[in-house]
Amino acid sequence: MSLFTVHMIPILEDNYVWLLQADHSQSVIVIDPGDEKPILAYIKAHNLIPVALLITHHDYDHVDGIKPFLSHYDVPVYGPANELIPAMTHPLSATENIVVHPDFPPVRVLDVPGHSRGHIAYLIADCLFCGDTLFAAGCGRLRGGTHAQLLSSLQQISQLPTATQIYCSHEYTAANLVFAQTVEPNNIDISARREEAAALRHANKPTLPSNLALELKTNPFLRCDKSTVADRVEQHVSQRLNDELAVFTALRLWKDSF
Repeated sequence: MSLFTVHMIPILEDNYVWLLQADHSQSVIVIDPGDEKPILAYIKAHNLIPVALLITHHDYDHVDGIKPFLSHYDVPVYGPANELIPAMTHPLSATENIVVHPDFPPVRVLDVPGHSRGHIAYLIADCLFCGDTLFAAGCGRLRGGTHAQLLSSLQQISQLPTATQIYCSHEYTAANLVFAQTVEPNNIDISARREEAAALRHANKPTLPSNLALELKTNPFLRCDKSTVADRVEQHVSQRLNDELAVFTALRLWKDSF
């Protein structure tokens, strides 16, 4: 089974497109092409051969480059079955062992709604490409789904192996960590991560990918079952919250206006 290297292409203001290049091959899979121009330039500069587009959800900054890209390369477009994705050829919902191309490992598709109604994620080897469902130290806003759906999606991701690499779609880490430290001011892992993220951004380097072990220690949206988070959220809303969903909902609403 071939493995791969992940290349990062910054687009728009703070998005990342992920290119998976098969080892010993010029074949590449493109994930969430929100703007085709930087992707096409990178592919041309490195003599790469696109074999598929993988889409996590329908937001413009994830799909606007699809049709222009297809005018240059005729490749299949995989995406969520419950959303309208331009030129989609392979609608997907949760399943195992999709073979996108023989140069790449099989793909596991996860249903992770919440940010959007039909959001999916792709687990390829130990790499999770999760779009806007899970961010480094944060999670997506509701744009079509419900708090219950988003919490369930994050709980599902939390059950993956802790070594799973997290490839989300935005450079939000530094800002998310400010909120995370507001929620858990005594969390030393968050303090250390803030320093590391600040140093990376000062050097104009990305903070991604993350990994699940780090998220479980520093991401408040994965820690709503912890008393340090629940107690602080209850203090913020000045009321008792009876379960994890109530804590998560209040936490997400707090972040929305933070």
